[in-house]
Amino acid sequence: MTFTLVLFLAFIAVTLGITAWASRRSGSSASYFAANRQISAWQNGVAVAGDYMSAASFLGIAGLIAFFGYDGFMYSVGFLVAYLTVLLVVAEPLRNIGKYTMADVLAYRLHPRPVRAMASLSTLVVSTIYMIAQMVGAGALVALLLKGSGINYQTAVVGVGVLMIVYVVFGGMIATTWVQIIKAILLMAGTVLLSTIVLAHYGFSLSQFFNDVAQVHYHTPDGKEVVKDFFTPGLRYKPPFGALDLLSLGMALIFGTAGLPHILVRFYTVPDAKTARYSVVWAIGLIGCFYILTTFLGFGAATIVGRDFIAKNGGNNMSAPLLAQVLGGSVFFAFICAIAFATILAVVAGLTISASTSFAHDVWTNIVRHGKEHDAGEERRVARISAFVVGAVAIGIAILLGPTANVAFLVGLAFAVAASANLPVILFSIFWKRFNTGGAVIGLASGLIGAVVLISLGPAIMAVDPPTVVGAARHLIQRPAVFPLENPGIISIPLGFLGAILGTLLTARDPEAEEKFTELEVRANTGLGSEKAVAH
Repeated sequence: MTFTLVLFLAFIAVTLGITAWASRRSGSSASYFAANRQISAWQNGVAVAGDYMSAASFLGIAGLIAFFGYDGFMYSVGFLVAYLTVLLVVAEPLRNIGKYTMADVLAYRLHPRPVRAMASLSTLVVSTIYMIAQMVGAGALVALLLKGSGINYQTAVVGVGVLMIVYVVFGGMIATTWVQIIKAILLMAGTVLLSTIVLAHYGFSLSQFFNDVAQVHYHTPDGKEVVKDFFTPGLRYKPPFGALDLLSLGMALIFGTAGLPHILVRFYTVPDAKTARYSVVWAIGLIGCFYILTTFLGFGAATIVGRDFIAKNGGNNMSAPLLAQVLGGSVFFAFICAIAFATILAVVAGLTISASTSFAHDVWTNIVRHGKEHDAGEERRVARISAFVVGAVAIGIAILLGPTANVAFLVGLAFAVAASANLPVILFSIFWKRFNTGGAVIGLASGLIGAVVLISLGPAIMAVDPPTVVGAARHLIQRPAVFPLENPGIISIPLGFLGAILGTLLTARDPEAEEKFTELEVRANTGLGSEKAVAH
C-alpha cells in the first residue's frame, strides 16, 4: 500500500506542478480555452488519444471482454472504427469554422442564441454522463487499492472530483492537454507491458493462448460450473434483442465520437487544418494499438485470473488491475492502478473543461451577455464556477450509482446521446445549404430528448429480471424496463436526423443562413478567416 500511495502522490504532484505552470500562461480566453492554438500535431494527437482512451477503455472494456468474450470485444472495435468519422468528416471543418465550442459551428450561419442554448445543454448532458463513468471507475479502483485504509468508494469519488476541478480551474486547456499527454504515454506503456507479460505467461504462443480462450471456466449465479468458448457471440447479447442491441451500440460508438464535445474542442488547440488532420492520424495510430491490445487484457484476465475471482474482488471493472496483480505481484498491481488513476483524472479534466467552456462561452457570453463580456476575465471566471457545478453533479450521481456499474456501458450511453443530438446538426450545418435554425433546434432537442428518455425507460435505469451485471448497480426505478435495449442509438440517432430534417423543411427558409453557406463552405475547406476569429 505504501508503494501505491507513493505512485499516486507522485502523479498528483507532477500534474499539479503542470497546472501551476499552465496557470501562469492562461491569462487570456484564447489560452485558457484553446491553449492559444499552439499545440503541435503530435502533441494534440497524443492528447486526443489520452482524452479518448478513458476508464471505459482500460477498465470497462477489459472487464466486458473478461466476462463476455467476443461480445465485449465489439466495444473495442466500435471505439476504434469511430475515429474514421472524425478524420474524414469533422476534424478539418470544425477547426476552420469554430472558435472554442461545438456551438460556434452552428452559430456561424444560424441564429446564435437558440442554437447555442440547445448545443450547450447537449454538451452538458453528454459530458456529465461520460464523466459519471470515469468517477465510478475511479471510486472502484481507489477503494480496491486502498482497502483497509479507511478510504471507501464515496471518499475516492470525491477526491478525484476535487483534483479534476483544480486542474481545470487553475490550468485551463494548457494544463489539461499536458496531463492528457503524460497519461496517454503512461497508459500505452502499461498496456504494452501487461500484454507482453500475458503472452510471456503462454510462452509467446498465440495458439495456446487462444486455446485457453476457447475454454473459459466460471460459475453461473446459481453456482453451476460452465465452460464457454469466449470467441462465440451471444454471451452478452442474447435473443430476442441481442442482435439489435449490438447494432445499436455500434451505431452509437461509430457516430457518437464525432459528436463528443470534449473530443471536438481539442481541434481548436492546433494552429491550422493541416495540423488538425495530422493530429487525428497520430491519435488513430495510438488508439488502434491500444484497442488491439485490449484483446490480451480482457481474454488474459478471463483465462489467467478467472471470471469468478474478478467478480468477488471489485467486479469486472477491476479485470486489468487484478490481471496485473496475479502476473506481476503487488508492485506491478500498484503501477497499473496508478496508470488507471492517471487515465481517469486526465479524461475527467477534459470533460470538465469542455462542459465549463460551453456554458461560459455559449450560454453566459453569447446568450446572457449578447456576445459582450462585462470585463476581460469574466468568461474565464464563469467557466471556473461552472467547473465546480459540473464536478459536484458528476460526483453525486457516481456515488448514487455505486462502484459496480460498468464504465464502458455507461460511456456507451454518452456516445448514444452525442450521436443522436450533436452529429446530425453538425453535419447538416456544414453540408446542407437549406438547413436553418429551426432544424438545428428541433434536431438537437429530438436527439437529446429521445436518447435520454429511452435510456430512462431501459434496463440501465429500470429494474430488469434477471438483473444485468453491467448496468447500474442500483436501479433507480424498480419496475420492468419499458424499452428493451440497453443502448438507444438505433432509435435515437435516426430520430435526431429526422428531427433536423423535418424542423428545416417545416419552418420558413432563412435567406441569410443560405447566403452565408457559401462563405462557410470556403472557410471550412480552406481555413480563411479562422485566425481572425480567434484573435477577435
